[in-house]
Amino acid sequence: MSTIEPVFRIIPTTQNYDWGKKGSDSKVAEFASGAGIPGFSLNESAPYAELWMGTHVKSPSGVVDKEQNLAQILTMNPSLIGDRVSQRFDTTNGNLPFLFKVLAIGKALSIQTHPDKKTSEQLHAQQPKVYTDPNHKPEMALALTDFKALCGFMPIPRIAEYVKDVPEFNALIDPSTVTEFLNCTHSSELEQKAVLKKFFSELMTADVTKIATQLQTLVARYRSGGQKHAEEGIKDLVLTLNEQYPGDVGVFCAFMLNYVRMTPGQAIFLGAGEPHAYVQGDIMECMANSDNVIRAGLTPKPKDIPNLVSVLTYMASDWDKHMVKPVDVTPRTRKYDPPIPDFTVLQVHTPKGETESHEAIQGPSIAIATEGSGRVSWGGGDLDLQAGSVIFVGAETKIDITAGDSNLVVYRAYVAA
Repeated sequence: MSTIEPVFRIIPTTQNYDWGKKGSDSKVAEFASGAGIPGFSLNESAPYAELWMGTHVKSPSGVVDKEQNLAQILTMNPSLIGDRVSQRFDTTNGNLPFLFKVLAIGKALSIQTHPDKKTSEQLHAQQPKVYTDPNHKPEMALALTDFKALCGFMPIPRIAEYVKDVPEFNALIDPSTVTEFLNCTHSSELEQKAVLKKFFSELMTADVTKIATQLQTLVARYRSGGQKHAEEGIKDLVLTLNEQYPGDVGVFCAFMLNYVRMTPGQAIFLGAGEPHAYVQGDIMECMANSDNVIRAGLTPKPKDIPNLVSVLTYMASDWDKHMVKPVDVTPRTRKYDPPIPDFTVLQVHTPKGETESHEAIQGPSIAIATEGSGRVSWGGGDLDLQAGSVIFVGAETKIDITAGDSNLVVYRAYVAA
């Protein structure tokens, strides 16, 4: 029998990575200020990159007024996770299937991908200090502000235009591979994937001195106004990435990956083996409970180009293939449901003074208030909410979300059997 209320406050943790937005410009810092994190004091010169809400072993959330962290509380009270979810997922030691985050991106994250479950297990066994868990990491990014990202390979014909028009780009690739790539636009999908893999591999393993030289030439051409029409939409991105990571091969990925500019409320899903790099903005991010990242560019951290090249799907398409289109469950609650069972996210807009009711969900959930104030109530009590408040909701618990004297916005991540 549970020894704790089915709804309770949890204490998120912050990650101060170099790419985070600084001080009060960061949504992470804003929410951390309202989350009741013991000892938290805003430092305007510090980067606040991520707010973690969950049970990941690297940085599990605390529980207000409890000595135990969230994973320990769930271990002691397994009914909060629910039998059906525990039967479907590995919830050993109170492990939730998902990890919920806020990201505040001031400069680009690495060119990266995430391994599938089998590859994660292999990498964790081989390099446990780099790949810290054996789980996969499909993830969804939901824009809180205007958001920019590189996301999946562009369609082959569009990459081919850059190959033809950007000499500094194609100079990094063997001429025979360039010819092969330009001739593959009408080949079968399987053949195109093979050629794309060969081309991308040559780019990512090009000589570093040659990369730096070609980037200097490209940047000089752009700054003198020498860009071609096809480069207009990518010029500023290239200049920005090169300022942040001078001479890095990842800058040239701007000519191969879709450049996505999203508005608040839009979302993308990235499954295993999809290359991406978040560039700028604040997002809600939900993923399977993992921190495994294979990096290949735009980062001072260790790169693992061989593994990244080997695990990519090499699916080339427009970026809308990765979009997650929300469904209106009610006029106030929108559901973002990616094509995996590990998590779903609800976006709840409750007008001033009104109440939105959520029927019981079979599994556990974590919710964060991002705007306004109000309260959450259930059969046994209620808790006040303000921007940054984070709560855990146990399985099979009906809740009411009531806005106070302003509109209340809440994001709720959950898993259901």
